Amino acid sequence: MVRDPVCLMELEPTQAAAMLDHGGRKYYFCSSGCRDRFARHPERFLDKAPGVAMAVGVMGSASDDEPEAVRKAAYALGRAIGERGYVLITGACPGLPYECARGARAAGGLSVGISPGLSLDEHVHKYLSPSDAYDVLIYTGSGLMGREVTNIRSSDIVIVVGGRSGTLGEFAIAYDEGKLIGVLEGSGGIADHLPALEQTLAKDTGARVIYDADPRRLVERLAETYRTAHYRRPSCFCDEVIRGGG
Repeated sequence: MVRDPVCLMELEPTQAAAMLDHGGRKYYFCSSGCRDRFARHPERFLDKAPGVAMAVGVMGSASDDEPEAVRKAAYALGRAIGERGYVLITGACPGLPYECARGARAAGGLSVGISPGLSLDEHVHKYLSPSDAYDVLIYTGSGLMGREVTNIRSSDIVIVVGGRSGTLGEFAIAYDEGKLIGVLEGSGGIADHLPALEQTLAKDTGARVIYDADPRRLVERLAETYRTAHYRRPSCFCDEVIRGGG
């Protein structure tokens, strides 16, 4: 449950009448009236109920030989995410996700890396992955493939940049689980083949895929779609109720 910061009503997030993100955090409302009051004067309500951080996961090629233009686009994507105050999640790998993490950090955003390793030593020496662009490194010990599910499920929005078979696997997980997915057009690799691939998918999971070649515009479109619709069904599991054990 969350609390409407205006009227203080308790709400189920997916049942809220409206949602806004402000300062990189999600706020839920019982009505459009409360949402509009918050939008006019958010400073009056920010201390009434905590917002939940918006997390954007970026999945893409870990190769260091990507074209300069694509690396710059990934960096710009990270900046756009960081400037909105969103938390960036990546697989803490080199290549395009690393460029994105650098951009997010340069913009003052929080960058979280989901490492395949079980320690910093393994992260750096076994997986040959960087550590300098992340505010938080989470050591899963799950390996390259095992950490993919953690990446996707920890993200409100998933963005694909370039990529090969590993990125295709992350796209498949995100699509199967009904995520809101962005694709940076023109970034090469799997990203450029996803429009055709999506045409062959006949599984209605609730996923939505948005394509755009401009990094900043892509983030804006994804944020708008999440705010106006996708927050109601952020994954195909959101209607399940599993009681805690103990």
